[in-house]
Amino acid sequence: MNHFAMYGKLTARPGQRDALTDILLEAADLLKANNDCYLYIVNVSDDDPNVVYVTELWKDAEAHAASLKNEEVLASIQRGRPLIAGAEPIKLRALGGKGL
Repeated sequence: MNHFAMYGKLTARPGQRDALTDILLEAADLLKANNDCYLYIVNVSDDDPNVVYVTELWKDAEAHAASLKNEEVLASIQRGRPLIAGAEPIKLRALGGKGL
């Protein structure tokens, strides 16, 4: 089993975290029909009012890349970009564990 996992730390521009999380949650709704996406969770930090974390688990890296070609997903990304001051993606290969 070699699923693709990604953790993303997004730092929103001051005061824009809620608007950014709204867009990310809309993206999560778009992924409900994607059987290659096993997990897409939007998290916020209680310690930093500008930080959002996204936890993703995919069938493989190719499935993740294919999702980024979806027009609705691309539109969400374009709407979210101006709200983001910084991004730190961490790409991983999930080997197993509870929930997989």
